[in-house]
Amino acid sequence: MSNEKTKVITGKIGTDGHYRGIEAVTRALRDAGMEVVYLGAGRRVEEVIKAVIQEDADVLGLSFLCGGHMQTMKKIMARIKEKDLDHVLVIAGGIIYDDEIPEMKELGVAEVFLPGVPLADMVDYVSVEVEKRKK
Repeated sequence: MSNEKTKVITGKIGTDGHYRGIEAVTRALRDAGMEVVYLGAGRRVEEVIKAVIQEDADVLGLSFLCGGHMQTMKKIMARIKEKDLDHVLVIAGGIIYDDEIPEMKELGVAEVFLPGVPLADMVDYVSVEVEKRKK
């Protein structure tokens, strides 16, 4: 791996107040040596994009449990493209229906992690994918 720490932005967009999953993900990424900025819940799309730019993030991780994720991810991915942030690895997790995952990936979401996926698997995925993008 490179000497630079992987920078990650995590958070929740909108009024979804369920945060235990994203906090566990944030902790797992930090424990793996990544620099993680947890934005918390209730963020707006523009706030998230601004944080990605300001922190020069390698990864954006968002969590959803109360629906609305397809609309939100369409907005996020459109802003990612507009701001020329295609190098950022975008991952999502939470309650997402299996039949929505291909559409999310078409939008540019790299991977979707559903409840029950071991945190170590998610951390390994992020580590490998970020390293590929830095080459």
